[in-house]
Amino acid sequence: MSKLGQVVESVENYNKFVLDQVKRARTDQKFGRDLLGRWNDTKAKIPVTRTPTGLPLPRLALPEIDEPGEIARFIFGEGLPGQFPYLNAAYPEMYLEPIREIESFDKNGSRSRSALDTGKKLTQPEEPTRLFSGLMLAEDTNERFHYLTRHQRTHRLSTAFDGPTLYGLDSDADGVFGKIGEGGVAIDTVEDMVRLYDGFDLGSANFSASMTISGPAPMIMAMYIAAAKRRFGPKVVSRLRGTVQADIFKEVQAQNETIFPIEPSLRFLADMVEFTTREMPRWYPISISGYHIGEAGSTPVQQAAYTLSNGFAYAEMFAARGIPVDQFGPRLSFFLDCGLDAEYIALSRVSRRIWAIGMRDVFGAGARAQLFKLHTQTSGRSLIAAEFKNNLTRTATELILSYMNATNSCHSNSADEPFTTPSEEWIRLAAHGQAILLEESGIFKHTMNMLSGSPGMKAVERAVEAAILNEFREIERLGGVLAAVEERYQRSQIQNAAHRYEQQIYDGTRPIIGLNKYRDNDEDAPEVKLVRTPRAKQQLQVDRVQKFKKKNAEKAKRALDQLATVAERGDNVFPALLEAAEVCSLGQITGRLQEVVGRFRPMV
Repeated sequence: MSKLGQVVESVENYNKFVLDQVKRARTDQKFGRDLLGRWNDTKAKIPVTRTPTGLPLPRLALPEIDEPGEIARFIFGEGLPGQFPYLNAAYPEMYLEPIREIESFDKNGSRSRSALDTGKKLTQPEEPTRLFSGLMLAEDTNERFHYLTRHQRTHRLSTAFDGPTLYGLDSDADGVFGKIGEGGVAIDTVEDMVRLYDGFDLGSANFSASMTISGPAPMIMAMYIAAAKRRFGPKVVSRLRGTVQADIFKEVQAQNETIFPIEPSLRFLADMVEFTTREMPRWYPISISGYHIGEAGSTPVQQAAYTLSNGFAYAEMFAARGIPVDQFGPRLSFFLDCGLDAEYIALSRVSRRIWAIGMRDVFGAGARAQLFKLHTQTSGRSLIAAEFKNNLTRTATELILSYMNATNSCHSNSADEPFTTPSEEWIRLAAHGQAILLEESGIFKHTMNMLSGSPGMKAVERAVEAAILNEFREIERLGGVLAAVEERYQRSQIQNAAHRYEQQIYDGTRPIIGLNKYRDNDEDAPEVKLVRTPRAKQQLQVDRVQKFKKKNAEKAKRALDQLATVAERGDNVFPALLEAAEVCSLGQITGRLQEVVGRFRPMV
């Protein structure tokens, strides 16, 4: 039985354990009394806060139960926020305002103060908002980053790269000129990387950078480190925070933005993980991504099942590399889509539970390595060009679902994305959607578990968990994740689901408001200004990379020769990548490594 098969068994065994604890609580009087005492003690210690109108609310909402069996079901089956199996949240408090004095007015109009007035103002928690952006050249994206973060206490950036960069190509490569800076930022050299994050303190505890790139992730990561060292010196490396996507499995399952064959790709990924785990304790070297699986057409269950199984496969691979699970485990992060299907009511909650059980019981991971730390993005696939302003409502609904699932960070899509890279107007509205939900409304800022635990949510949880485990069993039957990838199992299932989704839209069984239902046939096509990279900027990027190559020609040759030697020997290539990133372009590094290990042959 593979590790994935053991995960299925461990989840089933844990579910049996929960039922045994429920039965024990009802038959063993001492155990039942102890649980009831623990429950009452927990409830008694929950602080009470007040809304601006003066309404007292608990900081944590718990079900009103006093029967030992139901208490056991909650404690062992769900766990308090921040407690195993983490169904309700990875951490005890998320999004909540700090406990502080809050002034309000009583019914007579006189001022009253919260009973929690301690005279201290506590530090605000880090905002979960992390908006995705990338356009034109590095300085253009940098300007957008500063625009997005000007009202934020913490700067959490998420970077989109253009097509040539995603495929490891330089901007002066044949046939890519028209794609430079389209759909993301063009990054060819360490100098571009310096421009990209100019003005941000990369070593600050209040800064983190996410980079959505997988095939060339080790090279881009090396360039990021090189850029940070140029600005802040070598000691900054251990303080860098953020993540690089680097998820090879989801690329071959859903996207094909892979530049080396699968095995060398996984080897270079493991090299990077080994280095960052040792040298960069605050960095997440892989973001295991279901978002692109969802956007490629999967069902919500397929998205979660393939993401989780990919995560367990990476954990097995890193453990086999000799990296202790409690070193790499806390540095794994996840990225899921959130659409409008009913499964999204509980998809991330269930994923968090399965991951915790599997990591603890199969991999022997400690508490920090059991956490399923999640970034969520609202669904791009749900955005519709027809009557596109309805996308504001779609995204707002998806945001509520994301925060109901206690996501750690979140990106909200812009309503104009069916047409173009978002403009400042629409991306500002997307950011404000999160601010209204988290800061203006009181849904999430006063009480943990405000919307969790309804009978409907529990029904979805049970159905989703069973469906995910069934997907695991099929992958196990095929020989595990890598064998299933080689059989094209995940890819074929995603394609089938995508076809079914489009067919449902066509035949009307999946209503899309403004498209196949309640459509205004008199509506004119909207006038949306397209964000395009001017030809002059594209030529500037070509000139820059050619100038860089000419300036560093001799140093680049030596660095590339050394990189090729290390790759041929089978040693860890990441230290050599760090050297090469100082003087070589992305395309030069990619091309030289492809000479050693070959090119990826896309799966159709």
